[in-house]
Amino acid sequence: MQPCSPNKTQVTEFIMLGFAGVQGTYLLFFMLFLTMYLFTLAENLTILLVVGLDHRLRRPMYFFLTHLSCLEIWYTSVTVPKMLAGFIGADGGKSISYAGCLTQLFLFTFLGATECFLLAAMAYDRYVAICVPLRYGSLVSWGTCFRLAAACWFLGFLTPILPVYLMSQLTFCGPNIVDHFFCDASPLLALSCSDVTLKETVDFLVSLAVLLVSSTVITVSYGNIVWTLLHIRLAAQRWKAFSTCAAHLTVVSLFYGTLFFMYVRTKVASSINFNKVVSVFYSVVTPMLNPLIYSLRNKEVKEGLGRAFTLRFWRGQ
Repeated sequence: MQPCSPNKTQVTEFIMLGFAGVQGTYLLFFMLFLTMYLFTLAENLTILLVVGLDHRLRRPMYFFLTHLSCLEIWYTSVTVPKMLAGFIGADGGKSISYAGCLTQLFLFTFLGATECFLLAAMAYDRYVAICVPLRYGSLVSWGTCFRLAAACWFLGFLTPILPVYLMSQLTFCGPNIVDHFFCDASPLLALSCSDVTLKETVDFLVSLAVLLVSSTVITVSYGNIVWTLLHIRLAAQRWKAFSTCAAHLTVVSLFYGTLFFMYVRTKVASSINFNKVVSVFYSVVTPMLNPLIYSLRNKEVKEGLGRAFTLRFWRGQ
C-alpha cells in the first residue's frame, strides 16, 4: 500500500511498464507475440468455420469447441493488442485510462473464469462419451449442452463483479506505473494507497472457488476416463486414447498451474519479471495451444477441414 499525502490526487490513467527489461529487443518480442496472436486467431477462426460449414461436426463435443474458440479469440484480444502497441511505442500504447484499466481487468477475469468452467464442461462431456457411452444421448443432450454453456458464461460473468467493484473503491494517488503488460489485480493493488486487506481476501476466495470447483470436475472426469482406458484390451486403442488424454491434461495443467500460482494467494506479490512470464503462459501460450490440442489434432476436424477446402476449390472452378 502506497502512502497518500494530502497534495496527491486520484490518478486518472495508468502507464503499463510491460517488459521493461528487454530494451533493444522490443522488435523481436513484438514479432514473437504478434505471430502467436495471429496464429491463435487463425486457429480458432478455422475451427469456427469448419464446424459451421460441416454438418457432420454438429455434435455436442464440437459445440463446446466452438464456444472455446470464441472465448480464446476474445480472451487474447483483451490484452495482446495493447501489449503489442506498447512494444512499438504507438500513441497511447503504454497508457490506459482508469476506467479502461478496470474494464480490461473485468473482461480478462470474466473470460478467464469462463474458460475454467468451459474446460470442466468439456471434461464432463468426454467422461460421459468414454465411460458411459450408452447413456451419452440422454446425459449430454442438446438441451444439456445449451444449459452447460450458458452456465459457464453466466458464472464467468459473475466472477469479477465483486472483485472489480472493490477495486473501483480503492484510492490510487500515485505512482501510476503498473509493472505488468495488462491491468491485473496484483500490480494494481501494489499501487493503491487504501487498505487492500478486504480486496486481497475476496480475490483469494473467488479465485480459489473458481479454480477448485472447475479443476475438481476436470480431475474426477479424467480420472474416471483413465480408469476406463486401463481396461481397454487392445493396446493400440488404449495408447491412442492415452495420448489424447495426456495432451489434454498437459495443456490443462499448464493453464491451471499458472493460474493457481498467480491468483490463489492472500498477499500482493510484486510484479517481477517471473510473474510476467507466468502470465504469458495462461494469457497467450495456452490459448494458442488449446485449438491444436483439442481440435486440429482431431481426425474428424482434419477431415472436415479437407472437405471445406475441397468444396471451396470446386466452387471456385
